[in-house]
Amino acid sequence: MRRVIFNQKGGVGKSTITCNLAAISAAAGESTLVIDLDIQANSTQYLLGRKCADPDATIARFFHDSLSLNPFGKAQHVQFMGLVQETPFANLCIIPAHSELEPLQSRLESRYKIYKLKEALEKINDFDRVYIDTPPMLNFYSRSALIAADRCLIPFDCDAFSREALDTLFDVIREVRADHNERLSIEGIVVNQFQSRANLPQKLVEALEQAGHPVLKSRISPSVKVRESHSASTPLIHYAPDHKLSDEFRALHEELGGD
Repeated sequence: MRRVIFNQKGGVGKSTITCNLAAISAAAGESTLVIDLDIQANSTQYLLGRKCADPDATIARFFHDSLSLNPFGKAQHVQFMGLVQETPFANLCIIPAHSELEPLQSRLESRYKIYKLKEALEKINDFDRVYIDTPPMLNFYSRSALIAADRCLIPFDCDAFSREALDTLFDVIREVRADHNERLSIEGIVVNQFQSRANLPQKLVEALEQAGHPVLKSRISPSVKVRESHSASTPLIHYAPDHKLSDEFRALHEELGGD
């Protein structure tokens, strides 16, 4: 299973959802990999407690080497797996992001390296679950992730601007599916920062459901525990296992089929 967490809007909780779902998969005994494609490296910081100073130890190295004239083969496969770093949490690994991704982007686009991540992931069977965190925009890296994944999860933060952006987002996914990756399916919209007693979030979610959008039943509430877990670089099921928010992420994981 390869799942991409994608939304072109920033601040909707992509990294938080990525890392917490991945942590639950890992805690269930599944060998789990997170790939961080966002130059902000929030997932990297969340799971490792630091950002990586050396770009050669990150996904930037893989994309840099994809500009080589050599075809993808065993040597590059070994190098891709060599970028995998263990986290402090059992069964959970990450390929970190780095700011060096930004200057590489134009070269990767001009050389049409958009399939390289997909090719790399199709050649490995070391992980039961792969979660891909994306930048808050449609660019080379988010397209690469959509092409490489078989499932797409869309965070939605109960904001009017997020609602307006959804139609464009669905068009992007349909285009990628039609032109590059027919296996890609939309798993659903994750309602994040949901305040059950506030009128606006309820109205926005109702409007999405009435429009026929695939809104998941699980809701993620706002809580200071999220920021605390970020600061502690510890996913919620390890940081506050008995907290309501941990239960909500477990419910979301189960709704997605436990994978």
